[in-house]
Amino acid sequence: MFNGDVKRKLEAGEVVFGSFVKLDAPAIAELYGIAGFDFVILDAEHGCYTHAGLENMIRTCERMGMSSVVRTPDAGEANILHVLDSGASGIQVPSLRSAAEVREVIRKAKYWPLGERGSARACRAAAYGTLPDYEQRANRETLVSVHVENKEMVEDIEALCAVDELDVLFIGPGDLSASLGHPGDAAHPDVVAAIDRVIEVAAGRKHIGTVVANAAQLESYVARGVRYIAWLSELGMLRGALNAAASNFKAYRGESK
Repeated sequence: MFNGDVKRKLEAGEVVFGSFVKLDAPAIAELYGIAGFDFVILDAEHGCYTHAGLENMIRTCERMGMSSVVRTPDAGEANILHVLDSGASGIQVPSLRSAAEVREVIRKAKYWPLGERGSARACRAAAYGTLPDYEQRANRETLVSVHVENKEMVEDIEALCAVDELDVLFIGPGDLSASLGHPGDAAHPDVVAAIDRVIEVAAGRKHIGTVVANAAQLESYVARGVRYIAWLSELGMLRGALNAAASNFKAYRGESK
């Protein structure tokens, strides 16, 4: 009971379009599905989710024909296990610093013989024990993405590209800028050079992802082979829409637009 479309599309060479979702609100997931997004990244690192809330968001994504990737709070085994047992299409793990740590994520996320994920056939992802080939399917279709958001991960990029069963290297420009000593300045030459290095080394070896905020960024990244696109977050887009609406009130309050 999980939607593996985003991984299949990536493997077919397609570009997939998603967004971060931080609010525990199934209606928001429905709106993304209606709009035509391929997936959402349910942000359990910075969002406000419980295990039950995540499971309901995952259900909603499936109903809307979308994949659901969960950004876990960390690489903890219990966090990875909970979201995958709930039927998430994949995980996106932050705060890692080496290929060795990524291999530990694979161990926790995959069943034998690829890993050591704990088996619980009664979980939702296995249709509560009714899917006889569930472990094989989960190993094949579960997407594993990790954040490249610090200088250590950039320095280890060659080794990261050699990690079996790792699907996506997700570049986080904001955190990367802070790690390189230029917080908030993703356009700094050091940050641009680090991003360029990741794309250059990973192209053709791993799927590459990042977050974009406008059409120019989207066009530039796709042209360079980035295929896993997160367009802002629902909070960012909601803030922008509300600010645009509120700008219409200024004339009636004696303010200039």
